[in-house]
Parts: sequence; structure tokens; C-alpha cells
Amino acid sequence: MNNQQGFTLIEVMITVAIIGILASIAVPQYSDYVTRSRLVEAQSKLSDTRVRLEQFFVNNRTYVGFTCTQAAVGNENFGITCPTQTATTFVISATGTNKMVGFGFTLDDLNQKASAITAAGWSNPTTNNCWVSKKPNIC
Repeated sequence: MNNQQGFTLIEVMITVAIIGILASIAVPQYSDYVTRSRLVEAQSKLSDTRVRLEQFFVNNRTYVGFTCTQAAVGNENFGITCPTQTATTFVISATGTNKMVGFGFTLDDLNQKASAITAAGWSNPTTNNCWVSKKPNIC
């Protein structure tokens, strides 16, 4: 009797189809997960800069003079700037670079948070005082 080994063409085609279906679901989900993890970088940088600004204010009784510019270096995805600094108020901005272009966040002296999102598939939040953390606009 002839003993054959191996897979039939149908078995191989079914396996390839299953892998293709799983990949079509997994790859977009993974991309969204990676993007969401990068948003944490901006939010933590903004919070850290706010703490340093408040410490500067305690020491100097003004926000003016605080050096805030922090460019994204290497694989960092957000640069930090302070477009507004007065004696009693400030605004900190995080602007996306590298793979995070289209994402922007702000924080002010009253702890008011805002998102400015122009990236495809993402949108700005419908509620005030929050930073977007998930698609489409969930804070």
C-alpha cells in the first residue's frame, strides 16, 4: 500500500485564510494600542512640566523666566513648549512629532486640559477638560 505524507492543497488554503483573517483583525488593533501608549508620553510630560512650573512659581512668585522648551529627542514623540507665560498664568503645549504628528495637548495653570487632534481616525473630545486617550474621542 502507498503511504503518502503531507498536506492537501485545501488544508493549506484553509490555514492561510485563517491566518489572513486573524492578521486583518490583529494588526489594526495593535497599531491603535501602540498609538494609545504613546499618548501617555505627552500627558506625563505635561504633568511633569506643570509640577516644575509650580515649583518655579513658589521660588520666584512668577512664571515668567521658566525655561519650558523641550524638543522631542530620538524616539520621543512629543515636544513641549510654553507659548504663554505671565506672572500668574501659563499654558503648556505638547505637540506630536515622528509618528504622532496630528496630536496636540495643552495644560494651563488652572489644570484645564485640552486636546487638538487632526490625525486620521481620531477626533477631539466632546467633553471639556480632558485629554483624548482612546479612539474615537474617549478621555
